[in-house]
Amino acid sequence: MNWISDVVRPKIKTLFKREVPENLWIKCPETGQMVFHKDVEQNLFVIPGSNYHLRMGALPRLRAFFDDAKWEDVALPEVPADPLKFRDEKRYADRIRDARAKTGAQDAVKVGVGTVEGTPVTAAVQDFDFMGGSLGMAAGEAIITGMETAVARRTPFVLFVSSGGARMQEGILSLMQMPRTTVAVRRLREARLPYIVVLTNPTTGGVTASYAMLGDVHIAEPGALIGFAGPRVIEQTIREKLPEGFQRSEYLKDHGMVDMVVHRHDLRPTIARLCRLFMKQPKPALTGRTADLPLLDAAAE
Repeated sequence: MNWISDVVRPKIKTLFKREVPENLWIKCPETGQMVFHKDVEQNLFVIPGSNYHLRMGALPRLRAFFDDAKWEDVALPEVPADPLKFRDEKRYADRIRDARAKTGAQDAVKVGVGTVEGTPVTAAVQDFDFMGGSLGMAAGEAIITGMETAVARRTPFVLFVSSGGARMQEGILSLMQMPRTTVAVRRLREARLPYIVVLTNPTTGGVTASYAMLGDVHIAEPGALIGFAGPRVIEQTIREKLPEGFQRSEYLKDHGMVDMVVHRHDLRPTIARLCRLFMKQPKPALTGRTADLPLLDAAAE
């Protein structure tokens, strides 16, 4: 027995061993740049060097959006967790349970009421981390409840969309949420309240075919994929090469599908100005962040 190699070395290794978290660094999908996770989080999940916009969960989004990161959670209706008793490679009930454990949320949409630069706003966030932000009964009820809350409280309604489309495990019950949410949008219109949609990466499928494209103003984050079917599916169907940047925010803005492309750092003041404009509210005293916005001339308010 070699006591130096068998006893001393393992003790030394254990003494200097450090546990390194797996998510300590984030790799930019665009440039391959490695960035410290906390730096990205403090930068609203935007890669500092490339300005690549990473996906943002519901809670971080609401914290960044509302004044002082404070808001009132809106209670959402309960729906059957597995109405069709669906099973493919895995039971749908198990998928729901795993998604809830992963995100800490009951479903893909979270709704809150708070103020943005002093203006009362009702906001809903669709979280892609929860089964791809898919639209099921619970998500549909959450969006409808959010819109009804905005009508009841006479506030603008802001929806941050991130979704892969309808939730196939709920079949026709998922597809029914498309017309149901469209009716809720009509109620907002009848109440003459603004409906502002923020399209984030990705926004696809049945969500794009319903409430995501029915806003009074459509704002897109830079580089977001927005469309009904994905570009790979379209290319395989039509057997043609798509234009550069097809279905990305900048391409859609150039072709009239979205109204503006706004950097995540500028979303809050931009939406606040739009809400004041639609609600005919007075302009607050300018602060450092709101003094220079790429939206409207100061005289417009």
